[in-house]
Amino acid sequence: VQLQACGGGLVQAGGSLRLSCAASVGNLDNYNMGWFRQAPGQEREFVARIVWSADSLGYSDFVKGRFTISRDNAKNTVYLQMNSLKPEDTAVYYCAAQEIYRISYVRSTDYEYWGQGTLVTVSS
Repeated sequence: VQLQACGGGLVQAGGSLRLSCAASVGNLDNYNMGWFRQAPGQEREFVARIVWSADSLGYSDFVKGRFTISRDNAKNTVYLQMNSLKPEDTAVYYCAAQEIYRISYVRSTDYEYWGQGTLVTVSS
């Protein structure tokens, strides 16, 4: 599967952005999907994950209540709605796909396919 993330940009603190991740090749309904982010000089970290059927979601503690992951399998797209953005949310955001049998989902190595990343910059 080939993934393409978009929707990043510059936003002021407190603002919102919606990231999209579309599959140019393959069907996303065969995969669980995740979002990760990587700030300059830091390791890539888990943000959110949604299983193939959308009936199970997972979030990191630092985005709970602010970010929402969703998917539209008919459009072959996964979304990350980001509200109440903070300067510390500044990072390159990546979408990733994992085989549906996987249970663990917070490590980069839990995912088989990655998009190219989209930059989110939150100004104070």
